[in-house]
Amino acid sequence: MGDSSAVRAVVEVLARSLTDRPDEVRVVESNHKGTTLVELFVAPGEIGKLVGKQGRTAAALRTLASSAGEKEGKTVTLEIRDTPHRS
Repeated sequence: MGDSSAVRAVVEVLARSLTDRPDEVRVVESNHKGTTLVELFVAPGEIGKLVGKQGRTAAALRTLASSAGEKEGKTVTLEIRDTPHRS
């Protein structure tokens, strides 16, 4: 799969299906001291759709990201941000 990880793919596909502006979804993966940080950027105002009722949607996304990470031997932290991604 090269540089593309299963974690990033899972988060991106799910986030795009949950938001009204899927073209603005960006997923950035970086490593920090043995932990993989996955940052999910969505359009302003879209974060509510990813958090869900009582945070259930966000919790489910974090669980899926962690599970996908475990398969690749990674410890994953998922952060959801409603600010534009700056390359």
